[in-house]
Amino acid sequence: MVAKINYGSSLYGALAYNGEKVNEGVAKILETNKVFSPADGTHDISACIQDFMAYMPSHVLTKKPVIHISLNPHPDDTLTDEQFSAIAREYIEKMGYANQPFIVYKHEDIDRHHLHIVTLAVDERGKKINDGNNFYTSTRILKELEQKFGLIPAQMRKEKEAFWLKKVCYGDGENLKKQLASVIKPAAKFYHCPSFKEYRALLSTYNICVEEVKGEVNGKTYMGLLYFATDNKGNKVGKVFKSSLFGKSVGYEALQNRFKASKEKLKEKHLAPKTKAVVVGALRRSATKEDFRANLHRKGVDVLFRENEEGRLYGITFIDHNNGCVVNGSRLGKELSANAVAEWFSCPHPELSTPIQQSEKGSIPQTQTSDGDSVLGGLLDLPLETHGTDWEEEQFRRRMQRKKRKQRKL
Repeated sequence: MVAKINYGSSLYGALAYNGEKVNEGVAKILETNKVFSPADGTHDISACIQDFMAYMPSHVLTKKPVIHISLNPHPDDTLTDEQFSAIAREYIEKMGYANQPFIVYKHEDIDRHHLHIVTLAVDERGKKINDGNNFYTSTRILKELEQKFGLIPAQMRKEKEAFWLKKVCYGDGENLKKQLASVIKPAAKFYHCPSFKEYRALLSTYNICVEEVKGEVNGKTYMGLLYFATDNKGNKVGKVFKSSLFGKSVGYEALQNRFKASKEKLKEKHLAPKTKAVVVGALRRSATKEDFRANLHRKGVDVLFRENEEGRLYGITFIDHNNGCVVNGSRLGKELSANAVAEWFSCPHPELSTPIQQSEKGSIPQTQTSDGDSVLGGLLDLPLETHGTDWEEEQFRRRMQRKKRKQRKL
């Protein structure tokens, strides 16, 4: 297990980052202390801030009173919610924050489920809690937890990386057939495509086009496949290659069997719901198709939009390079079909371009200091320490700061 400890100034940023995921259904609250948690599983950011602020005095003696910790087990560790909770409680207690207000979140938007803990680094008098050896203390605690819960030790962990193959590049001097083979063969083994259309969409992201062909030999009809290289715009380039040149494993019959097996694996391993969680989260943070594509790519997922000459979106395919799931949007649900995604981008979403003024259940509380500024305002303005912060969280914080600056200019 690996921990990332971030000291920051934005209490609202830390709570909103995790709260959005809870309300999107890709995270849940496992534990709280001195903080109210609704029974319906939603996250009321406004109420949480009030509870935290009750334990933070008007004058804080440190610029970074907020602690945001992520605990990341090895991808091969399988833990129940009860085990995650026990790990979090023991970690918090041994780190010296058991009496502090805190919230423990479990994130489920990627295959590797992990924890986020938000708490305060100052006591009720505004004095910073002694944490001079936090890095070494955390390392020692994690080793104890690994042994107690039978987890894979940190020094043995090998991060699961997205499965990216090298795109075919026609005209770079390398043998074209060799380039095609270096993509087609491993792709057939790793990715799970339930149909030929999805297989075709997958290969297109690697600058490869595949087509079905019918023929007749001695009165018998046969089906085959032809592979082409393409340029970055999808235009065919170079010579055509029969599938038999790459072996039976990527031939017509083998792939038909592969499509059937993929449908079963997607169900058995529950791969589609995992991909769906990532896609839904990215969509709700995107105001344009370009944003959507970029947000997904950073999560190891590619999206292929199919549009007609008028620019109308009529098809969409998602390619998850983390678990090999390749599915059309409609397979993930009506809300991710081409029509639904097109409708999302055709409607304005003020929350993606204007400052967040209130939560669903009330306005954000402002605790006034003696100089007229609010404690929350100050916490929002000062930057979080970025070391160890994941990209999505850092972008969320920066986006909020930009919105706040725009609001001040109005």
